[in-house]
Amino acid sequence: MDRQMKLRPTKAVLCCAFLVSLALMMALSPVRGVQASQDDSSEPWTNAQLIQPADFARELAGARGTNRPAIVFVGVHTLFEGAHIPRAVFHGPTMTEQGLADLKKWAQDLPRSTNMVIYCGCCPFDRCPNIRPAFVALRGMGFKRLRVLLTLTNFATDWVAKGYPVEKGK
Repeated sequence: MDRQMKLRPTKAVLCCAFLVSLALMMALSPVRGVQASQDDSSEPWTNAQLIQPADFARELAGARGTNRPAIVFVGVHTLFEGAHIPRAVFHGPTMTEQGLADLKKWAQDLPRSTNMVIYCGCCPFDRCPNIRPAFVALRGMGFKRLRVLLTLTNFATDWVAKGYPVEKGK
């Protein structure tokens, strides 16, 4: 049997796991609107704390050394393995107590001045069950330079399909 035939069952299982986790997250997540033109007081962040994918891709292209932001993925591991922003670290899903505890443990020793961008991209931004708990937790820990990558549709559509850099695995 050739290599492609051996990989098909693995790909099918990963695809099914992704679809089931996506459906579960969408069913459990609240529906909230995202305002691009004004601050939405129902959200824990301001518009200044949101960063568009194109702007973040440009920032990363020019970032060197200590200018690089800490990039934190707070969604399900299956999506992280499929594709993630280079140098991103996995901490999530933060809709679970374990994922939130993992994020807080990782962040506890970081300087509160750390330039940090969090993202998930599991589903439409207004339904994401991971991004809000992560943001609230990190802000509550005192992080002052905290931003959220605005993936309105999902990471695959708003980042990967646009040709922005990705890594796979890990």
